[in-house]
Amino acid sequence: MTRPSHSKKEVEQALRHAESQGWRVEVGGSHCWGKLYCPYNDNECRCGEFCIASVWSTPKNPGNFAKQLVRVVNNCTAHRAREAKGKHVEVEEK
Repeated sequence: MTRPSHSKKEVEQALRHAESQGWRVEVGGSHCWGKLYCPYNDNECRCGEFCIASVWSTPKNPGNFAKQLVRVVNNCTAHRAREAKGKHVEVEEK
């Protein structure tokens, strides 16, 4: 089942980026359009504090909010650690 698109195009692009990185988007909630869930949900990942991000339906500035969502995804410490391990292994094998 596909999820509904976000009404703000910048936010929708950020959500697609998150999904491409393995993050799960769940639509619905009491005060938000939906939530982003980290695929790792690891205790070592900043104590799990940033493993969930709220997606607002009407952010004050959609462009800045989209950048914030992309930053959350790109700065995920568990993803960075796993990515670094993968690159490190590739370097050693050469």
